[in-house]
Amino acid sequence: MSNESLGLTPYVSLGTFVIPLGGKYPIFSAGVLIYAFCIFCNVTLMAVIVLRRNLHKPVYFILLSLPLNDLMGITAMLPKFLSGVLSETNRIPYSLCVLQAFLLHMYGGGILFILAAMSFDRYVAICMPLRYSAVMTPRTVVCIVALVWALDFVLITLLFSLQSRLPRCRSVITNVFCDNPSLLKLMCGNTSINNIVGLFNTAIMQAVSVSVQAFSYVKILIACMVSRRTHAKKKAVNTCVAQLVILIIFEIVGTFTILSHRFQKVSGDLQKIMGVLIFLISPLLNPLVYGLYTSEIRNTLLRFVRNRVFV
Repeated sequence: MSNESLGLTPYVSLGTFVIPLGGKYPIFSAGVLIYAFCIFCNVTLMAVIVLRRNLHKPVYFILLSLPLNDLMGITAMLPKFLSGVLSETNRIPYSLCVLQAFLLHMYGGGILFILAAMSFDRYVAICMPLRYSAVMTPRTVVCIVALVWALDFVLITLLFSLQSRLPRCRSVITNVFCDNPSLLKLMCGNTSINNIVGLFNTAIMQAVSVSVQAFSYVKILIACMVSRRTHAKKKAVNTCVAQLVILIIFEIVGTFTILSHRFQKVSGDLQKIMGVLIFLISPLLNPLVYGLYTSEIRNTLLRFVRNRVFV
């Protein structure tokens, strides 16, 4: 049946928060400041890596994908959310809803694959230091980055392409943003294949990311325990702790979000807040974590600021 025969419009309605009286403008202002701060931090990190020659190394070329992915995620979610708060409307064109969901799922998969690629680079650098230049050649780095984005794109495209075979018979989404599970609830017919593919994609992403990182960090830990060089141990900690912090934060927020939907006593607003935090915490903390824990980036940025401000 067509959308017209079902009485559907090209718009869908999203869920909303219960905003207290007089809270609209403070929430909007805070959101704009958060978005601006996130853009500034991630663009600064990208600019430092691109412009400073001492950072033109394989690990930082792979790292370049992380702020790019963060900008994609927060831009896909926050501006639409803030415009809804300001205009007090929760309607969104269905096509834009699908695009938002696609980009948000790309963002989630991107974090896992990028961190896996970075952990492999650290494994080669710390466990095979003499072969690092031979293994992590520019060609290899380009292939790794291309594989990260291609694998993420193929899996998410496969997931969303299955929706085109199902007719839409509903127009109300309970979540405050669009994602694949919410879109499936709008469809008529059997969605079992979609659910199976969704679970398969999630399993593949988690299995690839966790296995690569577990292998890399176990090897690094063993290398640190065997090595008697204090400098080598310190280098291992400085280069790996940032990636571990980012992974742990992402997994904790994601787990709490999933669990919040499994308990009936959890309020709807808390579930929505946890969902939004997935797309806010990583883009906000990632550049700060790397700026604090990666001494080479921190020192390069400080030298750049001193030269620009005090000269």
